[in-house]
Amino acid sequence: MSVRGRDGLGGRAAVVGIGATEFSKDSGRSELRLAVEAVRAALDDAGLTPGDVDGLVTFTMDTSPEITLAQACGMGELSFFSRVHYGGGAACATVQQAALAVATGVAEVVVCYRAFNERSGRRFGSGVQHREPSAEGVALGWALPFGLLTPASWVAMAAQRYLHAHGLTPEAFGHVAVVDRGYAATNPAAYFHGRPITLADHAASRWIVEPLRLLDCCQETDGGQALVVTSVERARDLPQKPAVIAAAAQGAGRAQEQMTSFYRDDLTGLPEMGVVARQLWRTSGLAPADIDVGILYDHFTPFVLMQLEEFGFCARGEAAGFVAEERLPLNTHGGQLGEAYLHGMNGIAEGVRQLRGTAANQIPGAGRILVTAGTGVPTSGLVLAADD
Repeated sequence: MSVRGRDGLGGRAAVVGIGATEFSKDSGRSELRLAVEAVRAALDDAGLTPGDVDGLVTFTMDTSPEITLAQACGMGELSFFSRVHYGGGAACATVQQAALAVATGVAEVVVCYRAFNERSGRRFGSGVQHREPSAEGVALGWALPFGLLTPASWVAMAAQRYLHAHGLTPEAFGHVAVVDRGYAATNPAAYFHGRPITLADHAASRWIVEPLRLLDCCQETDGGQALVVTSVERARDLPQKPAVIAAAAQGAGRAQEQMTSFYRDDLTGLPEMGVVARQLWRTSGLAPADIDVGILYDHFTPFVLMQLEEFGFCARGEAAGFVAEERLPLNTHGGQLGEAYLHGMNGIAEGVRQLRGTAANQIPGAGRILVTAGTGVPTSGLVLAADD
């Protein structure tokens, strides 16, 4: 099984196009239009046309169905269409699904997309207000009656335990916010362009749910992002430098729930990301020391620290110091704290830019990029590499 051995997907597909809308708080247009704009931009970037596309992948949460998007973009016949569940945990898995389709010959050109009005329309931060009964929702029944209604409140439980277990204060989380906002400040596409913060700013921001402050929480964003995936062989004939998918993985841990996995033996880690980490390292043949840039899903700062520890960049409880010392370039686009909250899809695009050498905050010689998807839920990850 894949959780016990290296898989055969690595190196067989590449991201060849990226496209996005502007990132805003009020797009003024439908989510379908945002998706279409992002997809067309990604195809233009790849030097391809809608007629070249025969596969589409998105999130179960996306409101723009594959066939509706295909019609709106002027695409023809599709041989592959798929959706991935668990919110932000789906981000890197959309690319994995696309790569699987390409590697097996099910499709030749697959577009991954995500678009929403997550500020002007539905706001995830407003909490659970109504939910139809379902088996999936049973776990929430143990949390909602006690006031744990929002993602921030769910993460706060694990964050508080993390601080207690390692003898830390909430300042530990501030290092992530400062680094992200520092990169966002020099990224013209970022919502917080030109607005860096300090640890003092972090400490002065208001409480959301202790120990999380406002600056520990990601943005709410309107926008769209799309990625084009095809074979490595075809990628070499296209205008952009390919970002080879060296490894891709999904992961769910034991006793997994959606952000309320409070009944595990230990709340100070992210076992689902541990599953992803082991598979990425096995398949790529790489180790933490080989990674040039980390694009780690940052909907909340504590889970960035836990991810660094799950991937083995540092020991348990040492991630805050690791980030403060800037031992790894982290979220060079500004992340979801600083650039935009696009369910992690904009992070994949940043990984591609780093490999192309076109990032706003370009890391010299970046050739191996780690990208992760949403945490606290079943999740996914990628290792992107230059085509040697």
